[in-house]
Amino acid sequence: MADNEKREEPMPANARQDVESNMSELNTDQVPTVEVTPDLRSVLVTSVLNLEKLDTDLYRGKHHWVPRTQRLFGGQIVGQALVAAAKSVSEDLFAHSLHCYFVRAGDPKVPVLYQVDRTRDGRSFSVRSVKAIQHGQPILICQASFHMQQPSPLQHQFSMPAVPPPEDLLTVEELIQQYLSNPNLAENAKQGLNKLLADEIPIEIKPVNPPDFYRRVAMEPKKLFWVRARGHIGEGDMKLHCCVAAYVSDYSFLGTALLPYPTHRAKFSASLDHAMWFHSTFRADEWMLYECESPWAGGSRGLVQGRLWRRDGVLAASCAQEGVLRVRSVTESKL
Repeated sequence: MADNEKREEPMPANARQDVESNMSELNTDQVPTVEVTPDLRSVLVTSVLNLEKLDTDLYRGKHHWVPRTQRLFGGQIVGQALVAAAKSVSEDLFAHSLHCYFVRAGDPKVPVLYQVDRTRDGRSFSVRSVKAIQHGQPILICQASFHMQQPSPLQHQFSMPAVPPPEDLLTVEELIQQYLSNPNLAENAKQGLNKLLADEIPIEIKPVNPPDFYRRVAMEPKKLFWVRARGHIGEGDMKLHCCVAAYVSDYSFLGTALLPYPTHRAKFSASLDHAMWFHSTFRADEWMLYECESPWAGGSRGLVQGRLWRRDGVLAASCAQEGVLRVRSVTESKL
């Protein structure tokens, strides 16, 4: 299993997990050169999703950000696995789905090897199987399917929720600054908030419905937030943006199942599997609305579903994940 919810990790007086539970390079063979000042280019392109080729269908990836749980961020492993798979297909094929199982916790002290198996090449669809390996054992098993884009008279989708535009909302960092301005905030909570500000997360988030920081009221297991990669990626091709979206999709996802339980915190959370379907073209460095909901929780597990919407109302991608959620009761106040 791989950690995918840094906000649930423990810290003194649980300040960090309370905050995060409430607020929630790539370098594929087909990516064209984009003239961008290096310091403006997204670190997701230049570092996070960049893989070193070791041999045919064998790559090595390093880590940009490691949660305080000291288990690798699941979104990065999924994104890097999709990068490896995308390198083995032709330019006219694009990812339409991926299905992953996290089977072991990732070790942040060593790189991850990605071994690609060219499972099938058909006229319209190609399937790749990828193993992410550490210490000689798989930590993630991923199957990704690619297809040639084809026209179809069958076209429908749900409607995008009506929400305020990102320009009218505060970023997570700005919300944290608001909390820090409270003179009555407990010292341990201040320390946790400042640690959050010090993290270098390569995505930008603007919550639409940020829960009450003090977790006094049970909420419906749904949340909405605008999200985009930090820095410039450019039009590129969809292989690039799909890999970035795979990274983005796992952030602040599983914790949606905790929103109805204000008196409980996760003492351990980890994703078990992750699936994603890509529907339309999009740019991961432009604002997209992430609609998350949890239709079920039980047996120390939670199921979450998500939809990534373009600003023009087009459904870009759908996601689903099940994870372990072991919780404990808490009553402490942050004041």
